[in-house]
Amino acid sequence: MLLNSQVLVLNRLWQAVNICSARRAFALVYAGHAQVVATDGTNNFLTHDFDSWRDFSVQSPEPEMVTTISWKIRVPRVIVLLLFDRLPKKEVKFTRHNVFERDKNTCQYCGNIFERSELNLDHVLPRDRGGLTTWENVVCSCIGCNTRKGNRLPHEAHMTLIRKPKRPKWRPFVQVTFTTQQHESWRHFVDLAYWNVELSD
Repeated sequence: MLLNSQVLVLNRLWQAVNICSARRAFALVYAGHAQVVATDGTNNFLTHDFDSWRDFSVQSPEPEMVTTISWKIRVPRVIVLLLFDRLPKKEVKFTRHNVFERDKNTCQYCGNIFERSELNLDHVLPRDRGGLTTWENVVCSCIGCNTRKGNRLPHEAHMTLIRKPKRPKWRPFVQVTFTTQQHESWRHFVDLAYWNVELSD
């Protein structure tokens, strides 16, 4: 069903923020909340309101078009919202997995990379000295360094952190798999490496 096909949604700053159905995209464009983004074939992007998109569909038809009683219209592949400029807010869950991701499976004391089975989580300020289990106080540590540090602060054990632990930041993430031709028009806006979750600086 054409109206169920996927459409990439950009915010007002032309950043990919969502994927919606063609039915929803038509509703947003028709109501004046969004415009269709289309290329002119030379990597220039043009925007269309509903009427100009309908006219464009007559001039440049596609094999598959949505048909109404009085006209045929192309299914948009990308739309840009006219008012929305925020990015979706996402909190990174504080989990063992995500701490390993943030620290890239690297002991934050000796700097060596380990298998996850050989890593512990270390409280920089030990728990029994008031240390909290938070992003800013927990790091990846190999078993050797964890044992050596024990119940002390790093400087008391003559150890140094490679980097200060921080809450990781998210980048907006749109999971897109380019399996069909329709997603080719998304490539300019969705670079998977860029939009993927960033858990460290």
